[in-house]
Amino acid sequence: MAGPATQSPMKLMALQLLLWHSALWTVQEATPLGPASSLPQSFLLKCLEQVRKIQGDGAALQEKLAGCLSQLHSGLFLYQGLLQALEGISPELGPTLDTLQLDVADFATTIWQQMEELGMAPALQPTQGAMPAFASAFQRRAGGVLVASHLQSFLEVSYRVLRHLAQP
Repeated sequence: MAGPATQSPMKLMALQLLLWHSALWTVQEATPLGPASSLPQSFLLKCLEQVRKIQGDGAALQEKLAGCLSQLHSGLFLYQGLLQALEGISPELGPTLDTLQLDVADFATTIWQQMEELGMAPALQPTQGAMPAFASAFQRRAGGVLVASHLQSFLEVSYRVLRHLAQP
């Protein structure tokens, strides 16, 4: 089995989320051992305050995670459309463009599925807006350079964010 350093960040994040969910499931099934009437009132009030704080922190974390995944999915969805607009860029680049389109689509699907599993996905998937129409071969090549450059930057930032999320 490959070590954590050789696994993809998405797989590592998914594993961490699965382990976190498993731990929460165990905690949710725990039941009080008996009446708490023998505990001091001040202790109980402090515990309630801490529970509320933790619940708030957990909700804030989930909101940030949802926003992060949503932005990642939206960006990938945008690049799917831009890559489709580049079709016919050149016979030599066609197979590479096709592979890139499939990889971006697979990544976007993976993010969407994770959002659904976490209950963070919007009710409807986004729809593709108007994409540029490249009328000439020069426009397709120039557009290809710009799209590839911006996609590379987007993926570098995405990688750093996912790596940060995957850290314990």
